[in-house]
Amino acid sequence: MVIRRFGKVVNAGVLALRDVPLVGRVVSGYITPITYRGRKSGRTFTLPVGYRRDGNTVTIGVELAERKKWWRNFLGDGGPLTIRLDGVDRTGHAVARRTGRGRAELVLELDGAG
Repeated sequence: MVIRRFGKVVNAGVLALRDVPLVGRVVSGYITPITYRGRKSGRTFTLPVGYRRDGNTVTIGVELAERKKWWRNFLGDGGPLTIRLDGVDRTGHAVARRTGRGRAELVLELDGAG
């Protein structure tokens, strides 16, 4: 329970950096919030992630993947995910895969043009 609360505080702090003048411009190019619905719980979650974008494809790296569970919602057929890019929420379909050495990645294909 303490670890979960600590995680929420850290995540909120990271997301708050996006609103700081000057720093926010730099941070928002690499870190952004995603929102998804838990496959089992049905609850909605929002958390900051590091990302790389190439057109309508966004790759989200997951370090220490074995210690994290959220990305497992996207194993197999994947699922819907919302990501904030350039100040706008964009939706798409994300699929996760293990990449080895304790890492995983999500590949998000964005819906529509943008």
